[in-house]
Amino acid sequence: MRRRRYEMLLPLRYNDGRPIDEELFEQTREELVAQFGGVCFQPSVLRGVWVHAGSRYEDELRRLTVDVEDAPGVQQFFADYKATLRERFQQIEIYIVSYLVDIV
Repeated sequence: MRRRRYEMLLPLRYNDGRPIDEELFEQTREELVAQFGGVCFQPSVLRGVWVHAGSRYEDELRRLTVDVEDAPGVQQFFADYKATLRERFQQIEIYIVSYLVDIV
């Protein structure tokens, strides 16, 4: 069965260094479960480094993964949801990727 996987990297800290409340991660997980019926949450910390407008950012991140039917409208949902996540986590950017997967 072919599906499309969406992976989101969510920061553990706001850009000013304050820790992000765990409730925001729970809210995000529950929204994705309500929309798609399931989500995989990787609580281990990923480290990322990126440069924006001459400033270097070093992030600690968590990964959320959702496997969904590759149907019309799903990519638009994630494009719109990205704006929600940028606001919720007070970030310049939220990294979301998608790719096809085969479920065996």
